[in-house]
Amino acid sequence: MESKLGNAIKQKRPFKSVHDEAFLLIQRTASELNQEVSELLKPYGVTPAKYNVLRILRGARDCGLACGGVAERMVTRDPDVTRLLDGLEAQGLVARSRESEDRRVVTVRISEEGLRLLAKLDAPVEALTVAQLGRVDEVELGVLISILERISKLE
Repeated sequence: MESKLGNAIKQKRPFKSVHDEAFLLIQRTASELNQEVSELLKPYGVTPAKYNVLRILRGARDCGLACGGVAERMVTRDPDVTRLLDGLEAQGLVARSRESEDRRVVTVRISEEGLRLLAKLDAPVEALTVAQLGRVDEVELGVLISILERISKLE
């Protein structure tokens, strides 16, 4: 059977294995979805990684999180969370402070400006994800989620 991915990437030979094809298709799909998100976020001055940090901090509420806590919760790992936080702080979207109990711990909190930005982005991001996954019904999405959880070792 002819591979749609093989045709899309102009591959002349069959994939080495179904595992190889599935792996590459997951990577390509993730890249395409992320590219669309990047384009949506660009006019707002944030990258998908910065958007992820803002969502994490909104979820942490007023308590905030230590930098390491932010890194642990990120959907896509970024080795330089400090750089991300520097950029968000320079944009006025987060604030960092040292805790009085342990001066080594830096806590990050989302600012009011960061909350306003996320409020503006909530509907467009939701609309994009619905459009991206709209060819798949909710039952199929549930199956997809289960499969991806197994692959990601989240089960």
